[in-house]
Amino acid sequence: MLSTLLAAAAGSHIRFQDLGLDPVALSLGFFTIKWYSLAYIAGILIGWWYLLKLLDQPGAPMARRHADDLVFYATLGIILGGRLGYVLFYAPDMLTRPIQVLKLWDGGMSFHGGVIGTTIAIILLARRHGLNWLRVHDYVACCVPFGLFFGRLANFVNGELWGKPADLPWAIVFRNTVEPGMIEPARHPSQLYEAGLEGILLFVVLWFFFWRSDSRYQPGKLTGIFLLGYGLCRFFVEFFREPDRQLVWLVEQTGLHMGQWLCLPMIAGGVYLIGTSKRRRQRVEPIAGSESVA
Repeated sequence: MLSTLLAAAAGSHIRFQDLGLDPVALSLGFFTIKWYSLAYIAGILIGWWYLLKLLDQPGAPMARRHADDLVFYATLGIILGGRLGYVLFYAPDMLTRPIQVLKLWDGGMSFHGGVIGTTIAIILLARRHGLNWLRVHDYVACCVPFGLFFGRLANFVNGELWGKPADLPWAIVFRNTVEPGMIEPARHPSQLYEAGLEGILLFVVLWFFFWRSDSRYQPGKLTGIFLLGYGLCRFFVEFFREPDRQLVWLVEQTGLHMGQWLCLPMIAGGVYLIGTSKRRRQRVEPIAGSESVA
C-alpha cells in the first residue's frame, strides 16, 4: 500500500532528468572531465587557500612553506585512504580482484577512509618537520568542509547516493533506483542534506570556534569539534539515505547503516578530544605570525 502511494505521488515531483544535470563537465571525445573530479580539485584548492588564511594568524603551528607539502601529503591520504576505506568497509569482495581496486574512475570512495588516510599523512608530515601534528590537524579540520560540500554536490549531479522514498515537496525522482520495470518513487535528496550539514553548517561551527574563541590554542579541540560535528550530521542524515545494496543485511540485523557504525568512533573520539583539550594547552610559540600566545 505504501509503495503504491509513493509511486503515485512521484508523478507530481521533480524528475532528476528534468534538471539537465550531467556527470561529465567537459568532453573532448578522447578526454572527459567529470564534476566529481572537479569537486575534489575545488575542495583541495579552496581548502589550501583557506589554510593559508588561518596560518597568517598568531600562533600558527606551521609556516606557509609547510602548507605546500601538506597539500601533497593530504591529497595522497584522501585518495589512497578513501579508496582503501571503501574497499574494506563497503566492498571487501574487491580484494579478490586487485585490478578493480585501482579503477578509481569507476567510483567508490569512503570519507571515513579518507579521514584515516589524511591523519596518517599529517602525522608523517609533522614528524618530518618537527611539528605538533595535533595542532596541524586542528587547522586542517577547519578546511575539510569545503571538500565535503563540493563532494556531496557532485554526488547529487551524478544522481547517486540518493535517499529513501519520501512524499515531500522537495523529493526527487532519481533514475535507476529500483529494478527495471518498477515505478521509480520520489526520494529524499540526501546528498543535498549532507552538503548543507557536513559542508555549510560544519564550516560555520568551525569558523566560529577558530575566529571567535581560543580553541586553536587548545591542541585537539578543533579536530574534536570536527569529528563530533561530522559524526552527528552524518549519523542523522543516514536515517534518510538509502543503504548500499550490498549492505542492506547490516541494516536489517542492527538497525544502523555502515556509515552510522563508522561515525560512532568519530563521535566518541571527538568528545574525548574536546573534553581533554584544555589540559593540552601550553604556551604557543608561533612558527608563522608574529605573536606569542600564552
